[in-house]
Amino acid sequence: MTANTTIPPDFDYTVAFSRNLGLVDSEEQERLRKSRVAVLGLGGVGGVDLVTLARMGIGRFSIADPDTFELANFNRQYGAFLSTLERPKAEVMAEIVLDINPEADVRVFREPIGPDNVDAFLKDADVLVDGIDAFVIDVRRMVYRKAREAGIYALGAGPVGFSTVWIVFSPDGIRFDDYFDLHDDMDPVEQFAAYVIGMAPKGLQRRYLDLSHVDARRHRGPSLACACQLAAGVVGAEVTKILLGRGRIYAAPHYHQFDPYVDRYMRRRLLFGNRHPLQRLKRRWLTNFLKRNLNEES
Repeated sequence: MTANTTIPPDFDYTVAFSRNLGLVDSEEQERLRKSRVAVLGLGGVGGVDLVTLARMGIGRFSIADPDTFELANFNRQYGAFLSTLERPKAEVMAEIVLDINPEADVRVFREPIGPDNVDAFLKDADVLVDGIDAFVIDVRRMVYRKAREAGIYALGAGPVGFSTVWIVFSPDGIRFDDYFDLHDDMDPVEQFAAYVIGMAPKGLQRRYLDLSHVDARRHRGPSLACACQLAAGVVGAEVTKILLGRGRIYAAPHYHQFDPYVDRYMRRRLLFGNRHPLQRLKRRWLTNFLKRNLNEES
């Protein structure tokens, strides 16, 4: 479905986004206005990503999330309010975008994205933004593969402790599965461990993050609003560079982590990706830790 609204007579796009000028010029702002960003997942990160991009004046979106807002979302998710409890996230976030820019073209997908509708979701998109739950690896693998086939960049930034971690995948660079060393014969815990370790190889958060609160069975883990906001800022900057062709993009096998809690920023090139011997050791340790916790619960 496509979400539309009546454009009020007193709305003027050029005025609404005029404070962007000086960081982008008027021609670049118009390019953002005509760009389409596909945002998959509208929770802790994806929802803030979407609003950040809408406030930057991007005028076309395809958004997807099958879930509804619940009380446990209140600590970090942009659209989570008492007034939106049990409402579909995709519908709520579409309304918020249109409340910012009533001219926006928003395609809304309330059903889960899968092989039958991923092409429709990515149709005409200039870039894919990954806001998928960190535990959901199968959908993530599929949509990154489809983005590559469509010839578009795909990126995701996630909250890890007080930090944000992010990786940009170029359509002509290393493949998502190759970087993370993901295979069909891996079980869900092994895939999750590979994803987490590949996103944050340096693990700046490890000195203060209590892993006992990571629940692989229920797809729950510690997450802070401030880290989600950091992630959205990073996404806004990277998407702007991609859409406007400005600045250098350090795509995979580069990874990034910024942690203001420990006052550190890391950008490194991960040779061999998750196949590096040290990465394999980290993955094995995290996989064993998570499976041991699952066995203790059962």
